[in-house]
Amino acid sequence: GEGGIDGDGDITRPENITAFQNFVLDNTDHKGVHFLMADGGFSVEGQENLQEILSKQLMLCQFLTALSIVRTGGHFVCKTFDLFTPFSVGLVYLLYCCFERVCIFKPVTSRPANSERYVICKGLKLGIDDVRDYLFTVNIRLNQLRNSDVDVNLVVPLNVIKGDQDFYDYIVQSNENHCKVQIKALAKIRAFVQDTTLIEPRQAEIRKECLQLWGIPDQARVAPSSSDPKSKFFELIQGTDIDTFSYKPTPLNSSTLEKIRQVLDYRCMVSGSEQKFLLGLGKSQIYTWDGRQSDRWTKLDLKTELPRDTLLSVEIVHELKGEGKAQRKISAIHILDVLVLNGNDVRKQHFNQRIQLAEKFVKAVSKPSRPDMNPIRVKEVYRLEEMEKIFVRLEMKIIKSSGGIPRLSYTGRDDRHFLPTGLYIIRTVNDPWTMAYSKNSKRKFFFNKVTKKATYDLPPESIAPFHVCHYSRLFWEWGEGVKVHDSQKRQDPEKLSKEVVLSFIQAHYP
Repeated sequence: GEGGIDGDGDITRPENITAFQNFVLDNTDHKGVHFLMADGGFSVEGQENLQEILSKQLMLCQFLTALSIVRTGGHFVCKTFDLFTPFSVGLVYLLYCCFERVCIFKPVTSRPANSERYVICKGLKLGIDDVRDYLFTVNIRLNQLRNSDVDVNLVVPLNVIKGDQDFYDYIVQSNENHCKVQIKALAKIRAFVQDTTLIEPRQAEIRKECLQLWGIPDQARVAPSSSDPKSKFFELIQGTDIDTFSYKPTPLNSSTLEKIRQVLDYRCMVSGSEQKFLLGLGKSQIYTWDGRQSDRWTKLDLKTELPRDTLLSVEIVHELKGEGKAQRKISAIHILDVLVLNGNDVRKQHFNQRIQLAEKFVKAVSKPSRPDMNPIRVKEVYRLEEMEKIFVRLEMKIIKSSGGIPRLSYTGRDDRHFLPTGLYIIRTVNDPWTMAYSKNSKRKFFFNKVTKKATYDLPPESIAPFHVCHYSRLFWEWGEGVKVHDSQKRQDPEKLSKEVVLSFIQAHYP
């Protein structure tokens, strides 16, 4: 993971670089990161003049890691020190070949008397694999030569560097300019040490001019005040009727089965506990509420983090792994729907888009390198006509606390399972619109039941916003007497079985 193959964080070990590359690519759809900053360094007290040489392998490995995990078109910033030796200049030259633009910059916040500077690289090019592999080989060689009298002093022949006149002139000019500033700053320090009565009269004036130039108020920064969850909730929902949040789903039974006649209008998700609303105020400041006005927001007793101004519809589900005595249990947050993501109100977007945003959100906030944190997942969403796929994922398993009696269990995408309580059925099309299927064109289309208008394109007014999806949802409870698995024996004739529901869907599926 992020600590390398053994967790020691040593970036000079080739196997650590490979492990970190795999970790990043596995979590970015094998694309890499957009932007990387590297700030490696160690104490060189008493050997400041040798800092460039002592840090040469560290600099190489930072450059190598960048070429391993930055995506095409991405950017890289790395702290360096003096760039005088052919080895250092050669490394910068390789970056110059791999990126669209490269410059060496010393910001005003960097102490002028030291040798610190930053290599800024914009726009990683395609086809840099050979350079990355070459640096990987050089690093292996440096490790082999460690504690010996032999060293690697060149990574690019000097005649190649000098042959690129633009690059060579830029490096020379950059070094000369940085040295002039450093010499002046060191001379100033020497003068102030020798004469303690000296003062810098323009310091306050320069500070004031800088703040004005940067548009920064001349006042001390204060931490933002933490708002209480109730106030933040009302701020985020922007005047929406609070009763909307208290609606409970309509039970799916023989008298309400007709509601899902328009099969194409619905999606479904397996439930594992009671639905709640989750509010993130930043980091671990997370609160839950069951939607009733009489109840208060309560602090979430789980180890997880969310960005501020985030409002979700969730379940807190006890996930299980394995069976019997070796079974492990962990509480996970399962997202049913999203309302506000980091201040971005998405309630009016289509349910499918909200779920896609939830998937991206989870990918951004999840920390796979922190197994101590409770996971956040998005519920698997099925089309109503594909409900049979859900029953394939149902099994009878021995649960640790069930006294050896097999219990109905649903296994999700990541091989963890939980005890299902039922099925949410969500209407994603807004009245008076519905979806139908054209047998002639073999395509789905939208139909307005009032105007009789039909169209293949998604009408904006047919999109069911969050509040419609929430109050119109149905819930098929899988309690005692409901047979949804072949091994279950008892079926209450008053309750809906798997066969009845699937037969109804099949009969009304176009």
